[in-house]
Amino acid sequence: MTFGDRDYPAAPYPGARPDRSFVHDRATGHPLRPDHTALAGWRTEQGTDLDEWLAARGAAPLAERVPVLCYGSNACPAKLTWLRETLDLPGPAVLLRATCTGIGAVWAAGLRVVDDQRPATLAALPGVRETHAVWLATPEQVRVLDECEGRGLRYRLARVATGEVRLDDGAVVDRPLAYVAAPGGTARLTRHPLLVDGRPVRCAAVGQAEAAGLTGVVAEGDGLAVAVLDGAPVPADHPGRLFVPGTLQPGASHWSSLAPHAAGPPRRAELAGRPGVCGWVVDLADPAAALSTVEEYVGAEYRRVRVVLAGGTVAWTLGRAGPAEGLPELAAPWGTT
Repeated sequence: MTFGDRDYPAAPYPGARPDRSFVHDRATGHPLRPDHTALAGWRTEQGTDLDEWLAARGAAPLAERVPVLCYGSNACPAKLTWLRETLDLPGPAVLLRATCTGIGAVWAAGLRVVDDQRPATLAALPGVRETHAVWLATPEQVRVLDECEGRGLRYRLARVATGEVRLDDGAVVDRPLAYVAAPGGTARLTRHPLLVDGRPVRCAAVGQAEAAGLTGVVAEGDGLAVAVLDGAPVPADHPGRLFVPGTLQPGASHWSSLAPHAAGPPRRAELAGRPGVCGWVVDLADPAAALSTVEEYVGAEYRRVRVVLAGGTVAWTLGRAGPAEGLPELAAPWGTT
């Protein structure tokens, strides 16, 4: 059942958010469910492949989006509408529920300029499990988030290697993007964690009404292992591996065209939810270049999609809707030898 923004208000920060995956557009949320037989891997409640739903609205498919971990207000439907009305956020926003282990939201030392509420920041939290969301965002949507989050001033956009982020479809998001505290800054603007009695305060444990009045000291760091991103994120880099059946497998007739792009030895793999669909997963030195090579080989009828492998690893592959029940076709014309 669809829902409206008033079901999930933005105040007080960080606002309310659905306990489910959803796509949000025009002040309306549409629940999503994982489905490994869908080419996008997700369907609306009506059974429509999410990529088809997005295409009907002139929006980019999931393959042209990047995973951004949302642990504060950006998973709140009313906040999404505010972004559209205030910062011209374009197109539908895809938010997938995520279980985060070893990382989570804590209260920042600085306050928000607009309303003196205390914002959240991301920190390492060993042994802690929290539920947040991964926004599969277009590059244009990331630019809006950059402005909203004060990228370079309050937060940095970085790939986070600490902890685990697992979606409802079993996918483990490899080093997701997230807005993490920027170094330096004034006491009011800093987004480093606030330490009270020497420890960060989890947002899940203390509400905004109490958090705004907390006193403590600014932490020297957040405990995260990150790679700060310069410039705009590239969808092809998420993930940096490719699942190949058929003639592009090691030892098969066209392996030589993919082999120069491999970063390390390939590994045997099987698709989650598709017993018997086996192949190899290849880590890529330059994902964009490798994917271009493979796309040229398989032809225009196939398109790039992300798939979940047994165990949760996410990889690219090339697929098309099959003749029956919309099942992704992954073998022909890849061949078998």
